[in-house]
Amino acid sequence: MTDIVPFLKSLISVSGLSAYEGPVARLIEETWKPLADEVSVGRLGSLHGLKKGRAKNPRSSIMIATHMDAIGLIVTQVADGFIHLEAIGGIDPRILPGTPVIVHGKQDLPGVVVMPPMKTLPEDERDGAIGLPHLLADVGLLPSKVAGLVRVGDLVSFDTQPLDLAGETLSGHSLDNRASVAALTVCLQELRGKSHDWDVWTVATSQEEVTLGGAATSAFDLHPDLAVVVDVTFGKGPGANGWETFPLGKGPTLGWGANLHPFLYKKFNELADRLEIPVTLELVPLHSGTDAYSVQVAREGIPTMLLEIPMRYMHTPVEIIAIKDVQRVGRLLSEFISGLKSDFISTIVWEEEEKSKTQ
Repeated sequence: MTDIVPFLKSLISVSGLSAYEGPVARLIEETWKPLADEVSVGRLGSLHGLKKGRAKNPRSSIMIATHMDAIGLIVTQVADGFIHLEAIGGIDPRILPGTPVIVHGKQDLPGVVVMPPMKTLPEDERDGAIGLPHLLADVGLLPSKVAGLVRVGDLVSFDTQPLDLAGETLSGHSLDNRASVAALTVCLQELRGKSHDWDVWTVATSQEEVTLGGAATSAFDLHPDLAVVVDVTFGKGPGANGWETFPLGKGPTLGWGANLHPFLYKKFNELADRLEIPVTLELVPLHSGTDAYSVQVAREGIPTMLLEIPMRYMHTPVEIIAIKDVQRVGRLLSEFISGLKSDFISTIVWEEEEKSKTQ
């Protein structure tokens, strides 16, 4: 199996905040072009790769969606050489002080998120975590220089570097959800050596962290017969050991709930068992919080499955994943795709319908 780590490190070393995905999209496009028959860009900036199947037209198609956008910050004010910030996506301000960032002004400026001295804060803000309105980015330049280089609306992205940890784990920013983009790339690499009847749409979606818009519009545009969404989920760690968390390195999770199709869960579970890939059931009672929500209800409805990679410290600059889980997702996807028969759609039934037929 191809070593995906160098590509994944490159993915988490570039910007590409939600709704501003250009830098990471260009990197993915460059990697996917030799692996796909066609690569195009959707109207909301999602990247579409098409790998054609061998069956006769009209062929069924499957869409594999992984979001490429990342959380970050945006400049709201520049005052006295310091940069005021607001969040793009879900950011807990407790993790920001001391974080290295890049301010994407007229030129990229390295900086750090700082907080003012405690005694200068309002009295009711001195206890507990410092809120985002009181945090600043400092790029180390004189006020006149900052004013000439940074404007309201400029983006600010995390600048923590990829870090190899023990146990074949990797830490860095934006692993949510570029770890899944890497898994999808593993799938594309493996499909080069396999035949498959169905057309395969590989999609790196935009705006998942803020609107789910990229997945919704790509699903409507491409109109696949089936969809699989790949994302990350909460890994077990300090203070996170309940039923909603999953161990790193023990395989991906398979989503189960109203947002997902029970027949597809059954098929992925059976396939994982045959391949001896460890998986865990992940209960998703309501909205999955992923692109699966918008994909499932596109057009007349698309049978959708959710695979997730356990990750610790989600939405921080030091997220951690296990590389073997990324590889396992890529293999599971490629084996599922290569095993799809031309008549698979006609076999899909809801769980209750299937039970009623056996009674």
